[in-house]
Amino acid sequence: MHLIANKDNPLPLLILALATLAVSALFAWQGNTGFNLWDEGYLWYGAQRVMLGEVPIRDFMGYDPGRYYWSAGLMTLWGDNGIMALRGAVAIFQTIGLFVGLLLIARALKKQDIFYLLLSAVTLVVWMFPRHKLFDISLSILSIGVLAFLVQNPTSRRYFFAGLCIGLIAIFGRNHGMYGVAGSLGVMVWLSLKRAESPRLIKGFTYWAVGVATGYAPILLMALLAPGFAIAFWESIRFLFEAKATNLPLPVPWPWRVDFTLVPIGEAIRGALVGLFFIGTIVFGVLSILWVVRQKLQNKPSPPVLVAASFLALPYAHFAYSRADVGHLAQGIFPLLVGCLVLFSTQSAKVKWPLILMLCTASVWVMHIYHPGWQCHASKQCMNIEISHSNLQVDPATASDVELLRKLAARYAPGSESFIVTPFWPGAYALLEHKSPMWETYALFPRSLAFEQAEIERIKAARPRFAFIFDLPLDGRDELRFRNTRPLIHQYILDNFELLPDSPNPAYQIYKAKGEA
Repeated sequence: MHLIANKDNPLPLLILALATLAVSALFAWQGNTGFNLWDEGYLWYGAQRVMLGEVPIRDFMGYDPGRYYWSAGLMTLWGDNGIMALRGAVAIFQTIGLFVGLLLIARALKKQDIFYLLLSAVTLVVWMFPRHKLFDISLSILSIGVLAFLVQNPTSRRYFFAGLCIGLIAIFGRNHGMYGVAGSLGVMVWLSLKRAESPRLIKGFTYWAVGVATGYAPILLMALLAPGFAIAFWESIRFLFEAKATNLPLPVPWPWRVDFTLVPIGEAIRGALVGLFFIGTIVFGVLSILWVVRQKLQNKPSPPVLVAASFLALPYAHFAYSRADVGHLAQGIFPLLVGCLVLFSTQSAKVKWPLILMLCTASVWVMHIYHPGWQCHASKQCMNIEISHSNLQVDPATASDVELLRKLAARYAPGSESFIVTPFWPGAYALLEHKSPMWETYALFPRSLAFEQAEIERIKAARPRFAFIFDLPLDGRDELRFRNTRPLIHQYILDNFELLPDSPNPAYQIYKAKGEA
């Protein structure tokens, strides 16, 4: 069966239907499965605060504003600030990303083959993990589409449009903006090779730069019109240089580190494949750039999508390696995936089908166990709980944590009374629909003493009735315990709160305010 693009059966509509069907099927399977008080809670809390009129980064610690305004806008439209409304908003953005990815692949096919597109859809969808990072994954795909659009016909208008889109993408994530800038510069230099017609490199760059400034204008307007935002935004940038990292690093799981004698064969194969995918992000980036440059110098054509993916692969590999786990690999792998799927599609049938079957099978084998739907199915231990008026299937540990937070709030902070949950569970505030007494809801990297003192003043003003400290050495590093990263705040809690006995977990330090009955 072939997909034929004509007036009665336009290709984009068919691809949109396929993307919508794929995301809808995934959502129906596991949309109400699992709950994450950590990163998903970080996104949920921010969306709730924006719905109440707060400004990201200025009023609360958060990602760049775009994803919050997207989520809060749809959630406000639906009149729902719950977790399922948030997931629905994210799923719509995911559909856009998948649609663009599949459309890029479909237009590279010599013959529009539905089976190839189905395999491509499975390959892409299974890597769309974790759920609360689907903005990042979709943004990486959109960046590929933007640069492919430029490569296809590099006119002045398209240079401007490409810059405009990169600027808009940066509103959702400044790291994606930087990756888009790096990829754009590579593409523009590539376009200038052996190119006689207009626009030249400098002229094209100028149009592109104006586009970037135009696309990023909402942030510039916020800096001008939202009091305090400019300072907070600058501080968020300065802190990245102070911390000298965007993530807490983890060792790369190289495939040769897998010990096939100590783990089950299926798990060992998965570990080796994960390592190979990490290597693949680098190898593809290097080799594909060399290939498209060679093609350009020889006046031979290259698929525009492959050119775009080539120059974005290494920037996104940086993200994958910044914290070398499967979740970050999934967020950095899409230039490799889209580039390979486009490259495979140009090959003969005897080469194309084995390659896409291998890639799809390896992807499913690596990723299926991480999806919450599979985890609940495999463990058979998930249980129903109610969160924001929706029934969710969660593991017993998460259900216990949710119940504990609700009991603490009901006993010590009823109504609108404030409380502290730190350093890792911003979702507690979203779950209980309370405002955090501190600006920082996710305390990972050490901060200055001046920052801690400012947070203590906020705590004093809010007068929280209980404090919950998750005393966990993140990544096994004792220096990352809360008492070591926030010594002043920790001491303030010790001085003004009483430790409660009989905590359900040794890592859960629960305090009530002194004088609290």
